[in-house]
Amino acid sequence: MGLNRKEKLERYFLSVINGQRQGRGADCLRAVLKHLARIYEAVVACRHFLFDKGIFRHHTLGCQVISIGNLTVGGTGKTPVVEVFARALQKEGRTVAVLSRGYKKVEHSFWKRLADQLTGRERRRAPRVVSDGNELLLDSAMSGDEPYMLAANLRNVAVLVDKDRVKSGRYAIDKLHCDTLILDDGFQYRSLKHRMEIVLVDCTNPFGNGYCLPRGLLRESIGNIRRANFIFITKSTGKDTDALKARLRALNPTAEISECAHRPKYLQNVYTGERRALDFLNGRAVALISGIASPEGFESEIIRRGGILVYLKRYADHHRYTQQEIIDLINKSKKQQASVILTTEKDAVRFPKIERQDVPVYFLRVEIELLSGVEDFYACISRICFR
Repeated sequence: MGLNRKEKLERYFLSVINGQRQGRGADCLRAVLKHLARIYEAVVACRHFLFDKGIFRHHTLGCQVISIGNLTVGGTGKTPVVEVFARALQKEGRTVAVLSRGYKKVEHSFWKRLADQLTGRERRRAPRVVSDGNELLLDSAMSGDEPYMLAANLRNVAVLVDKDRVKSGRYAIDKLHCDTLILDDGFQYRSLKHRMEIVLVDCTNPFGNGYCLPRGLLRESIGNIRRANFIFITKSTGKDTDALKARLRALNPTAEISECAHRPKYLQNVYTGERRALDFLNGRAVALISGIASPEGFESEIIRRGGILVYLKRYADHHRYTQQEIIDLINKSKKQQASVILTTEKDAVRFPKIERQDVPVYFLRVEIELLSGVEDFYACISRICFR
């Protein structure tokens, strides 16, 4: 099975936005999107103004609230950074909950959601608890990819999913006795008062084409990074970041800036849990499959590690795989004489269970390594923990 209609439309718009698609039709669409982006940016600026002036209310829950987010949509490597912060805070004695919106989780029908909103049932419904800190309670379909990954990888850290993170925060405090809340993708979520704003900037594509949605990838004006207390430059190599740092420093003179790299650690079988060292790839024919916002880094890393690419399949971000798609992938990989199929950890949580494993399927485990600003990072953790 190929891409569905929604994913095809998403890919078409991305090709228009990034300039890959040319012609009169694409130029006209870009002009329309540019005008819409100005309207969107004005609406977002108005919303921030209303929060800044106290017309829109901030909620405070009487505990530490740390927001980790970004200015752009997708692809900054946020989930591993959330994981690092959650581990560091938990290690320092904090009882941590990660609050996520649960992007592209399974939802009720539009009409049920509308009825729930009108009757107030939505406000009374408890958030989805992906993990209570001890046990994994939901699958990736019910929770969303990133919350499920966090819940699977973090021990003694609760993970909750709800669009209303004031509600899920209250639940984490009252029912799970948490004293520290991490807002996953929380930079634009201002209904809950944040003590610390941590913003991620992708070193390889910091601000997209500089336009706001829907003409570009920015969720709000670049200048709003001035709200950040701490800036993480992600996907860094430790080289050639002086210009980006200078620009960030001009936009925000006070925030601490750290650089981190996303380092591959090992390969893990999606179905058996078996782990392999990265040198397993050297000289091996590989098939790659992914449904993430920026697959190029994953693909180039596999090739850099010695994998010989014989088959490549890309899906739209957050694509939910069917059994037939995985069976087709195995058949095509066998036809191309691939000895292993590789995917990302984010994709692996969306793979359905299958009986056939003619070609083993592994995901690449990636973790964060701090390259600079290490002292600033631990000072940040200490301030949160009042040490």
